[in-house]
Amino acid sequence: MEDADESTVVVAGSGGLIGSALVESLRADGVRVRRLVRPGSAHPSGVDDGVTTHPWDPDRGVLPTDALDGAGAVVNLGGVGIGDRRWTPRYRALLRSSRLAGTGLLARELARRGADAPALVQASAMGVYGDRGDEPLPETARAGDGFLAELVTDWESATDPARDAGVRVVLLRTSLVLTPDGGALGRLLPLLRAGLGGPLGDGREFWSWITLEDHVRAIRHLTASGVHGPVNLASPDPVRNSELTRALARALHRPALLRVPAPALRLALGGFAGDILASARLVPRVLEADGFRWSQPRLADAVEWLVGELRAGDEERPN
Repeated sequence: MEDADESTVVVAGSGGLIGSALVESLRADGVRVRRLVRPGSAHPSGVDDGVTTHPWDPDRGVLPTDALDGAGAVVNLGGVGIGDRRWTPRYRALLRSSRLAGTGLLARELARRGADAPALVQASAMGVYGDRGDEPLPETARAGDGFLAELVTDWESATDPARDAGVRVVLLRTSLVLTPDGGALGRLLPLLRAGLGGPLGDGREFWSWITLEDHVRAIRHLTASGVHGPVNLASPDPVRNSELTRALARALHRPALLRVPAPALRLALGGFAGDILASARLVPRVLEADGFRWSQPRLADAVEWLVGELRAGDEERPN
């Protein structure tokens, strides 16, 4: 086995919104990237512009262990999207299996390697806290109730073999990721730009958020730091959902008067509506204590960045 090399990072789930942005950031700084891709992925095996691609199949327990040799960190972002489909019983099962199988497989392989294994920087979600109203939620807060909280708790627990073997494990409790390119905000922005958006539910729910740029920066910070355990990936400026939607609408010079009632959201989104309507006031205590500095720490900063990203995207599109 090669000696560990901090300039090599293994990324699972590299084709998603966050994963693709992370790979681009790592490549731009000359960090060697190894993708782990599932069967049927659009990424071919081999080497492409400095990125090595390795097939793996968590459902069958297949992992090319040499893909981890010499790496400084393994970043696992795998899992089907929480809001991609209605939460039918079949999709709930897929939400679980797509997260637990891959996480467990990586954790067991890293445990086999012991304390000299690469760090595991593992995706998680603020859904672990459930709907908590105005309660401040640092990383030490208890888990909440409901399907999503139970799912995230089990997802985090799948890393236990690695942690118990002395591997450094970081749990990325991701808040609402602000980007015009996808996620929940990617669905809301077209409505706001058309003047058809507004607060969701009663509008008083706390929405903890982080820009995509800062999310990627935080992951990279955590791969190199000594932090372990849960980390709230959120800005230090959680706001109520009405404040966020109105701030975006103002920046886009659009009204935000059309409130979307909770029953309509539940009808359209099924179980995912509960996640959108939940109130989670995250406190990013670990990032703050570890010296992380946000590029967009406040809502005003984030809105300015988002509008700039939207304008850049508009300029790149053909007329």
